[in-house]
Amino acid sequence: MFAVLAKRVFGSANDRFIKSLTKQVAAINALEPSLQTLSDEELRGRTEWLRGRLAAGETLDDLLPDAFATVREAAKRTLGQRHFDVQLMGGLILHRGMIAEMRTGEGKTLVATLAVYLNALAGKGVHVVTVNDYLAQRDAAWMGQVYQFLGMTVGCIVAGLRDPERRAAYAADITYGTNNEFGFDYLRDNMKFRLEDMVQREFNYAIVDEVDSILIDEARTPLIISGPTEDSSELYTSVNRIIPKLSEADYEKDEKARQVTLTEEGAETVERLLTEAGLLKGSLYDIHSVSLVHHVNQALKAHKLFTRDTDYIVKDDKVIIIDEFTGRMMEGRRYSEGLHQALEAKEQVKIQNENQTLASITFQNYFRLYPKLAGMTGTAMTEAAEFAETYGLEVAEVPTNVPCIRKDHDDEVYRTAKEKYDAIANLVEECRERKQPVLVGTVSIEKSEMLSAHLKKKKIPHQVLNARYHEQEAAIIAQAGVPGAVTIATNMAGRGTDIQLGGNFDMRVAQEAAAIEDEAARARKIEQIQEEIQAAKEVALNAGGLYVIGTERHESRRIDNQLRGRSGRQGDPGASRFFLSLEDDLMRIFGSERMDSMLQRFGLKEGEAIIHPWVNKALEKAQQKVEARHFEARKHLLKYDNVMNDQRKVIYEQRKDLMRSTDLHETVADMRHEVIDGLIARFIPANAYAEQWDVKGLHEECLRLFGLDLPVEDWSKEEGIAEEAIRERITQAADRKMAGKAANFGADFMRMAEKSLLLQLLDQAWKDHLHSLDHLRQGINLRAYGQRDPLNEYKREAFEMFEEMLSKLRETVTGVLSHIEIRSAPPPQPAAAQPAAARPAQAEPALVGAGATEAEMQGPPSNPVRPPAAPAPRRAATAALDPNDSKTWGKVSRNAACPCGSGKKYKHCHGKI
Repeated sequence: MFAVLAKRVFGSANDRFIKSLTKQVAAINALEPSLQTLSDEELRGRTEWLRGRLAAGETLDDLLPDAFATVREAAKRTLGQRHFDVQLMGGLILHRGMIAEMRTGEGKTLVATLAVYLNALAGKGVHVVTVNDYLAQRDAAWMGQVYQFLGMTVGCIVAGLRDPERRAAYAADITYGTNNEFGFDYLRDNMKFRLEDMVQREFNYAIVDEVDSILIDEARTPLIISGPTEDSSELYTSVNRIIPKLSEADYEKDEKARQVTLTEEGAETVERLLTEAGLLKGSLYDIHSVSLVHHVNQALKAHKLFTRDTDYIVKDDKVIIIDEFTGRMMEGRRYSEGLHQALEAKEQVKIQNENQTLASITFQNYFRLYPKLAGMTGTAMTEAAEFAETYGLEVAEVPTNVPCIRKDHDDEVYRTAKEKYDAIANLVEECRERKQPVLVGTVSIEKSEMLSAHLKKKKIPHQVLNARYHEQEAAIIAQAGVPGAVTIATNMAGRGTDIQLGGNFDMRVAQEAAAIEDEAARARKIEQIQEEIQAAKEVALNAGGLYVIGTERHESRRIDNQLRGRSGRQGDPGASRFFLSLEDDLMRIFGSERMDSMLQRFGLKEGEAIIHPWVNKALEKAQQKVEARHFEARKHLLKYDNVMNDQRKVIYEQRKDLMRSTDLHETVADMRHEVIDGLIARFIPANAYAEQWDVKGLHEECLRLFGLDLPVEDWSKEEGIAEEAIRERITQAADRKMAGKAANFGADFMRMAEKSLLLQLLDQAWKDHLHSLDHLRQGINLRAYGQRDPLNEYKREAFEMFEEMLSKLRETVTGVLSHIEIRSAPPPQPAAAQPAAARPAQAEPALVGAGATEAEMQGPPSNPVRPPAAPAPRRAATAALDPNDSKTWGKVSRNAACPCGSGKKYKHCHGKI
């Protein structure tokens, strides 16, 4: 009560924050008259003037009023659009690294130009992230006019670009692109072998459009770059044949948690069916049947939890995932852990090979790489807690430029889906009679087509927009505001394209007037289109504006708010109403049985609905519960991913350090010495007598890793010998061998070999480590049965695995470099009369390791060299070298090991000045 009273007197926290921005807005407005008098050239010159001030020590905040006023004037001259005061407030919020919640039709795309231009002045690059390629290209071309007018460069990242094109786009002052492209470029960059091959710059500032969709809805699915494993399509097909033979008693389905598990009876049935099919010998839960159990579980999920035309569609002999929040097809995205293959087997399309993860990152961890992050959307307040906790982003609600006068009616709840669809069809007919445009929102393709069939029976003309027809999205939505138009759309409706009453002028001009070559005829056509749209707008306004009908409540309130927000833009009239039935998923899962019996007691007849604000509140509470559960699930996943993220940062930073270095001799030497320390610790236990040493094992390891046949047994028999002396002798022998190699092959060649192999072997080790972490993650929750916290267990074991990976990497690098040789083809014998100058040059030496084929060695650097299983005899090098004769050494790099075999650098030994 006191909180409500205080809010009335002082306003909400958001109201007070918005009020605090008015001072800066007034300062920007005060500059407008002086900028209007400038020529285009003078206005463009302000960019260099602002950059000069920044270089002189002023901050971006100091430049803000001048920068914002410059952008506003440039937008007026290029786009014919002037930023409203509320749009300036949106720009201020974005510059502060916050999320601006702005209603549909308030011009978020234009708002972004303010903060983008200001932050791009520093020359470090600004990324504008959108939800699809169409919006990225459209916004880059549309808003690019403003930036280019002011002398800034604009790039756009879309699928299909080659690396040089991507590098040029990232080098621009402002880069537009999708979240997927930015994320995958980051992963691909960290798989490159040279710094100059990387396409991205250091991260600086990003603005995320539709921030709720990208940072929350899509954050459940990590980005994964993977490579194919062995073909197991036959197994998927065989297991798939078994699932339809199961009865309902064989499995338990929990729709709330989206899980399905075999019952005890079901496990016995599956075991019998697999045995009959010849796929199983013994028990289903024997240790060697783990993989088969996994296949069965995935096939069970595919059949019982995933529905065609709701969760995925089949197109062009492929199973394509449908994003449950936007309704769009997610081309190129696949379910992991064999679930996608199980769906392919179910739908009898070609089964693609399973993949092994090569690199992976979640959107949460990717976007937290940006030192400064901001976002904008029409619906963020409901998820403010998650934005604050996960990303440290605050949400501010920007008031509309013109007050919203849309009427939001109470929900109507019917007992059956048929009664609900009849009521929707009746309302659509009423709206059409009075020429009121209607947008009907559905939750899936299946439901949109079911409603379409219902309207066809009643002979109501309409347009359907779902993932099947998303290519026509902009065109259909652009005309959804025409009087009497009926548009059925999944949740994707209107993304990036406003529904304007009377129709979309720009779209109609592009469709009808663009092809007319005669200037006068085109101008007449444009004028005619303008008049038609104005007349149609009057009709639609008089009919009550756009009527939005929701056919079902979504699990998330944001999706419902997005649908509602299509109506009532820029002060237009409008209305919205949601129709529900007890057969809807949300109602059915959250206690519709009690409500059904209650409605029957109240004497609710067929075709009648229950309408009351209390129903709305009850539904909102159910939605809040679902949202809270999803938030907890995302938070839980993020805790696990943070463990891998810490390791990922270490590996990626290490890779960059390796690529930056020109000489890794000391790094390799340190690795070699750590390997030797490890051998000594393993085979010569502390405080043990010489008789207790495992000298045979130490000798074998020295032979395997270093190719050194050392008299370790003889050393151990020396009087008073200590482990330190053994370590020193092995170290000296290994260092001498490597110094001899450097002298023999040339120091520059060895530095190149060390760098190339180190990067390749690090990548191979990291890939195997990711595979191991995947397996650990799948089974870690079982630790809870032993009263242990799965997360703490995962952290501990993941750290131990990481340490083990680094230890194995040191061994592998040491072993490969110890056995590496130069293989060079003998030069062809010259003809007797052939002059020396005409003789063919000697073949380029190739880098080889024992056990590796010549073909492998001459492939690209991404083919990792295999660690040798045993030492190989060294082939003749191109030149003989005598460690005791400096005349045979040739030119030696100052940082290379001295060819004399001392183990010191050349500059500290024979090359000392």
